[in-house]
Amino acid sequence: MSREEEGAFDRRGAVLWLLSATLVVSVAGLIYELIAATVSAYLLGDTIRQFSFVIGIFLASMGVGAWASRFVVDPVAGFVRAQVGLGVIGGVAALATFFAYATVGAVALPLYGALVAVGLLSGMEIPLLARVLKEIGAARFRFENVLSVDYLGALVASLSFPVLIVPNLSLISAGLAFGLLNLAVAGGTLWLFRDRLGWADRGAWGGAFALVAGLLAFAVPLGAAIDARLYEDEIVYSDRSAHQQVTVTRHRGRTRLYLDGAVQFDTADEARYHEFLVHPAMSVAPRRARVLILGGGDGMAVREVLRWDPEEVVLVDLDPAVVALFRDRDDLSALNGDALRDGRLRIVHADAFTWIREGEDAFDVAILDLPDPRNLSLSRLYSVEFYRLLRRRLSAQGVVVTQAGSPMFASDAFWMVARTMETEWDVTAYANYVPSFGLWGFALGVPPGLRSDLRDLPEGLDVLTPEAFAAAQVFDAQIGPRDGPVNRLSDHALPRAYEAGWSEWFE
Repeated sequence: MSREEEGAFDRRGAVLWLLSATLVVSVAGLIYELIAATVSAYLLGDTIRQFSFVIGIFLASMGVGAWASRFVVDPVAGFVRAQVGLGVIGGVAALATFFAYATVGAVALPLYGALVAVGLLSGMEIPLLARVLKEIGAARFRFENVLSVDYLGALVASLSFPVLIVPNLSLISAGLAFGLLNLAVAGGTLWLFRDRLGWADRGAWGGAFALVAGLLAFAVPLGAAIDARLYEDEIVYSDRSAHQQVTVTRHRGRTRLYLDGAVQFDTADEARYHEFLVHPAMSVAPRRARVLILGGGDGMAVREVLRWDPEEVVLVDLDPAVVALFRDRDDLSALNGDALRDGRLRIVHADAFTWIREGEDAFDVAILDLPDPRNLSLSRLYSVEFYRLLRRRLSAQGVVVTQAGSPMFASDAFWMVARTMETEWDVTAYANYVPSFGLWGFALGVPPGLRSDLRDLPEGLDVLTPEAFAAAQVFDAQIGPRDGPVNRLSDHALPRAYEAGWSEWFE
């Protein structure tokens, strides 16, 4: 092979490598963005706001990085150093953010600081790669070809993140794994252009690779150590499902369930919540043969419903991981009295709004054990439109009850839920003190003319009595009934009221 032929062969190999690198770095960059958005939503709440902030800040930083790339003298060295920086900063960002949150309670500075740095370095990649391709004399080089590969990488990342990455890797492990990908690109480019780069760049790359690879090897124990600082109790289970982080802790015989870091129940006081949620609706319902439960994948609400000996209970919960955990593990199944193993129970894993809209079965009682309406997706389940759909799924004398948040910490939101339900039912609002949550409220909806005072109750209840239910309907002047709007899909007033109430108390 002649020298000219060898040069052409090397050039073709370099072009192939650089275009492949474009795909890889595009995937890694968007994965970092998605990890940052997920971490911010997990730790700071309000998914819509956090995803919007992350996307905006990341894209703006990329723009600045693209502009700044013109000042890089050597595009090959600049590209390699950008990859090393991305491998370290992007790879470690999730780990550093969780560590900061667990130790000092800080989130915004490490999260958004890393996001800006990753955005700046990501913005430099494509301009630098284009310059390198031009310098090596790539045949028929066109800038739009590089952009096409970059956009293809974005598609690969956006599809793989929810389908492959989140179900199989923790956010910490995912960040470190893609950090290694950036460092692999840097290593391949170092070797390809070894005549142009010195030992300083090779040493920096080697140190960075060793750091990120070492952290990835110990990602599981590191995550467990961070969890141990986040939760005061012994962690008996912790994993991320396709939908949320699921953690179960235990201390002195008390078991707690956390979803995305928020406590869902504590066995020391869960009866004060579940008895008030379930039994008023079951008591006032003229018929209770078929019962629908939305949410409540831990099985506690199912346990209380089964006290009434219904013919069938349908549980609709989005996350199969939670249901499987509290059905299949004997120690956790015992907490719900093996309710999730009962032959009268039918379990459906689906989005509640879609399932209500598309289904046809009718129910006598609907119990809504749903997450708080802290974002637009959850707000749908507290809207006029949802309640109208739900009303069509109930029998003529069907009864519905929903948890409605705290009338103490988010009074406007609590009463908005009650007013929204009043578009379809006569509503009784009531509240009970649950130490894990504070004063917690519920809204009971019955058809016009149906009495809502308690009649027979099952034996063996720990908390609820007719007298306690009557007292729970009394609100003082500070948190008492309030006028205002209802919650509709067109405006989603509820998440704003919810956020404003909790922020006033805790920020």
